[in-house]
Amino acid sequence: MISCHFQPRLPWGGTAAMLRALLLAVAALLAGCGGGTEQNEPFVPVRLFTLGDEASTINPDGTTYSVNGLDANGNFDCTALPIWTESLATNLGFVFAECNKAGVADPKARSLAAPHAKAADITAQVDAALAAAGRFGERDLTTVFVGVNDVMELYKQYPQSTEAALMAEAARRGVLVAQQVNRLIALGTKVIVVNLPDLGYTPFAIKEKQLYSDTDRAALLSRLVAAFNQNLGVSILLDGRYVGLVQLDQRSQVLARAGTSFGFTDVIDPVCAVALPGCTTATLVPGGTAKGYLWADDRWFAPGGQAQLALLAIDRARNNPF
Repeated sequence: MISCHFQPRLPWGGTAAMLRALLLAVAALLAGCGGGTEQNEPFVPVRLFTLGDEASTINPDGTTYSVNGLDANGNFDCTALPIWTESLATNLGFVFAECNKAGVADPKARSLAAPHAKAADITAQVDAALAAAGRFGERDLTTVFVGVNDVMELYKQYPQSTEAALMAEAARRGVLVAQQVNRLIALGTKVIVVNLPDLGYTPFAIKEKQLYSDTDRAALLSRLVAAFNQNLGVSILLDGRYVGLVQLDQRSQVLARAGTSFGFTDVIDPVCAVALPGCTTATLVPGGTAKGYLWADDRWFAPGGQAQLALLAIDRARNNPF
C-alpha cells in the first residue's frame, strides 16, 4: 500500500540530479493521493441581487443609463445592448424582471440599484435586497457598485471646501460602502464589489480641466476617486471566500490610455446626443457608435465600457474561490 504520509529523505552527499528525481517522485505520489492542494467546488449562484447607482440601474421599462438598443424596426430592445449586470446575469443563466422577453415565471435576478444613489443609500438597498430574498444563502450573489455620485458631489464643493476636507470625506464614504459590503457578507451572501473608475479621464473631467486654471481639475477628480477606493479596499473583508473585488480604476486607466487596443475609436467624447436614459442608437453624435465609444455621456459608460466591466465581473463570479 502506498502511504500518503511518506517523508522523503535525501542522503548526505546526494546530488542535485538525485534531488530533482526525488521531488518528481514525491509529486507523482501526491497526485495519486488527490494532489497537494485543496479542490474548490465551483460556485454556482441561485440568485443575483444588484445594488448601486446609474451604472447598474435597470428602469421598470428596461431602459438603462447607457445607450439603449433598438431592433430592426426601430423599437427599443432591452437585450440589444445590455449593461454589465445584465451581462453577468445572462452568463449565470438569469434574467431581470425589467428585461424578461422570454417570460420567465420567476426571474432570479433582482435589481435594487437606483439613479442618483450615493454611498449613504446602500444601507436602504441592502435592506430591500434582504426583504426580497427573505434570507440570504451561501449560493446567493450580490453586486455593489456605487460612489460616482459621491465623488461628483464632493468635487463640486471645491474650492469652497479644501481639498484635504474633500479627500477625508471621500475616504469616509468609501468606508461607508465597505461597511455595507461587510454587512452583506455577514448576512450570508457572496459579494462582488466594484471600485470606482478613474473619473479623471471622463469627458466631464477633460472639460473641467480646460475651464479652470486654479488646479488640474482632472487630477483632483482622480485623487478623490483614489481616496474613496483606497478606503473601500482596506475596509472590506477582503477574503476571496466571501467577496470578489473588481478593480475598475485600473481597467479604466488602461482603456483611457490604450483604448484602441480594446477596439475603441473614442475614449474622450460622449457618444449620446441626448440625456440619459433617453439615449438610443438613433440619438448618437454624428459618426458615433455604441460600442466604439467608451462614454455614453460625461461620466457613465457606453455599452463598450459596460462590456469591459462585465468581463471583469464575470471573471470574479466564475473564478473567485466562493
